[in-house]
Amino acid sequence: MGLLILLAMFAFCVVIGVPVAFAMGIASVVTFFFEGFSLVVPFQRIVSGSTVFSLLAIPFFIFAGELMLHGGIAKRLVLFASALVGHVRGGLASVNIFSSMLFGGISGSAIADISALGSLLIPVMKEKGYSGDYAVNVTVTSSIAGIVIPPSHNMIIYAVAAGGGISISKLFLAGMVPGILMCICLAIAAYAIAIKHNYPSEPFPGWKTVFVTAASAIPGFITAVIIVGGVLSGVFTVTESGAFGAIYALLLTFFVYRSLDWAKFKLAVVTSVRTTSMVMILIACAGAFGYLLALYQVPALLSEFLLAISDNPIMILLMVNIMLLLLGMIMDMAALILICTPIFLPIARDLGMDPHQFGIMLMMNLGLGLCTPPVGSCLFVGCAVGKVPIEEALKTIWPFYLAILAALLLVTYVPFISMGLPNYMGV
Repeated sequence: MGLLILLAMFAFCVVIGVPVAFAMGIASVVTFFFEGFSLVVPFQRIVSGSTVFSLLAIPFFIFAGELMLHGGIAKRLVLFASALVGHVRGGLASVNIFSSMLFGGISGSAIADISALGSLLIPVMKEKGYSGDYAVNVTVTSSIAGIVIPPSHNMIIYAVAAGGGISISKLFLAGMVPGILMCICLAIAAYAIAIKHNYPSEPFPGWKTVFVTAASAIPGFITAVIIVGGVLSGVFTVTESGAFGAIYALLLTFFVYRSLDWAKFKLAVVTSVRTTSMVMILIACAGAFGYLLALYQVPALLSEFLLAISDNPIMILLMVNIMLLLLGMIMDMAALILICTPIFLPIARDLGMDPHQFGIMLMMNLGLGLCTPPVGSCLFVGCAVGKVPIEEALKTIWPFYLAILAALLLVTYVPFISMGLPNYMGV
């Protein structure tokens, strides 16, 4: 009965428009009260959910990403990508995807990716003869690279939600190959569509231009090197690397590129504070919600349900993927990481899946949900930036969905794709 009250109250709050974080908090307090617990208990769980030291890395990652967004890094990455891959058929689509791979690996944010690269590339693609829906779809789907390719604050949320036993450095390494694979699949889909519609290509500017634009973009790459390299080498903790990355991004954009003025700096600070506040409130309320899910043995119940349908690991993982994709369509990513990790991770472990591989599978599933209505925040932002109706974009986005799904299935069923690099590096 208590589990029914918890889920019903949560669903009711979400339906009437209560933010997900507060919906989890309200549902948890009501359920604790129903079970006869002291009201001190839910608030203890809420506080304990947000006092994990590694969570300090999240505001640093977010702030570094905002500085990158407003500090002119994206423009330099686009120029480098255009010089390197712009000459292939439908070249600007390849530039878009390659830029997302580079910028996403620095900012760690899909929304920042769309905001920065979409405002630069979508208008240019339209001017060059690409359809608006094609330009938006390429931008939106490739933005998921920022979630999978490290550094990503969502990976830290996953590590915390897993309750220990997750190495951040191993998780970072596990996301590199799947993120690149996903971008390759998207590039193939974009190229096939470009051939079909005879989209143009850009002339190759020469290797001198490639080297010049690369030299301009390299200082931006170093941000990711500081964050990821610091963690992998053991020189920094994940929190310390985030702090050093943010300081470096500030010095780079303010003193070297000189593209960050006072107004942009204030905007980056305000946006970072707002985003961090939302994430931390979500994590805090998820602490109480997750405690109740464990109390009611939801992972064991769901595992029994799946095993009752099939005892084939391939079918069980397929069902888990389908559940995650459906959930990703109706809820925000951070909330789902916190809710789904304690439920589905034990099932994946029982099937012999490495928790780091499951983490990347989870990121890709929920990332695709960001591109899918009714709660597809990336799709909404991309359509707003590109001034394209959502209905029009949805009619032609399916080849890109299929490309991501192909990469997702490979990551799910071929452990080497995600775990090969961490195992080779001995992390």
